[in-house]
Amino acid sequence: MAEKLGFFARLVSGLSKSRDGFAQEVERVFLGHEKIDDDLYEELEEVLVMGDVGVNTTEEIIEELKKSVKENRAKIPGELKNLLMENIREKLSLSDDAYDFADKKSVIMVVGVNGVGKTTTVGKIAGNFKREGKKTLVAAADTFRAAANAQLEEWAKRAGVDIITSREGTDPASVIFDAVNAAKARGTDILICDTAGRLHNKKNLMEELRKMNRVVDREYPDAHRETWVVLDATTGQNALNQAREFGEVTDLTGIVLTKMDGTAKGGIAIAISSELNIPVKYIGVGEGIEDLQRFDPDEFMNALFGTGKEQ
Repeated sequence: MAEKLGFFARLVSGLSKSRDGFAQEVERVFLGHEKIDDDLYEELEEVLVMGDVGVNTTEEIIEELKKSVKENRAKIPGELKNLLMENIREKLSLSDDAYDFADKKSVIMVVGVNGVGKTTTVGKIAGNFKREGKKTLVAAADTFRAAANAQLEEWAKRAGVDIITSREGTDPASVIFDAVNAAKARGTDILICDTAGRLHNKKNLMEELRKMNRVVDREYPDAHRETWVVLDATTGQNALNQAREFGEVTDLTGIVLTKMDGTAKGGIAIAISSELNIPVKYIGVGEGIEDLQRFDPDEFMNALFGTGKEQ
């Protein structure tokens, strides 16, 4: 519980740029109008788009708000703001089984382009599981990038977990084969696999991921499977495009949103959850190993807008 409260404080601090930018702009819209009219909607639409909520999600939100205003017979901007907060919270919501993988024998494939913090994310999540008492193993299957192995080895050491590694240029599927069999032999709870982040040649990436998945299917058929894409929040709509592209080559089950402390446009989390219909499962707000934690929509709303409830 203390760690959870500790992360909420880090979340509040980490989202300060977005709170001072995006959230304040949203608040300003409602304070600047005395009634709910087309001018208010237009200004709100502009602020949401500028805050990285994206055109498609913003248009959807505005249409849903207009409908809710009629249904609830809302008259004043404050009521519209409450409806907006409910709408956003709904878009960020997670299914009840979103974190069930943590209590099963699971294999998590982590994908993402280079530079988003993918390898660092693998290390941090491994550290989370270790602190939760889970026997955790990481696999260095990004054999394309020379520094990836050394970087993941360093994070594995910091997290206090074992690692399966190989030489640069090794077939990633053979690393997964070794890792899966090591996981079974050691009674591992969670196996986290770092993979190469090349999107410029999607055909190669697709084949590589297919091979790795076939190995897991064959060697560890009973394992629960997750595939998460790591996205850098500071890249805004580009992050959304990356997620779409990875969604074309693999079946994504979750999103890890890193560097939320570096953006003043916190709306990207809303856009991603809404447009891709893939849940944000982890959120990162700093460099430390404890600065990446499970995503809680209520905590996020509370930290960003000063609304919702801290759990």
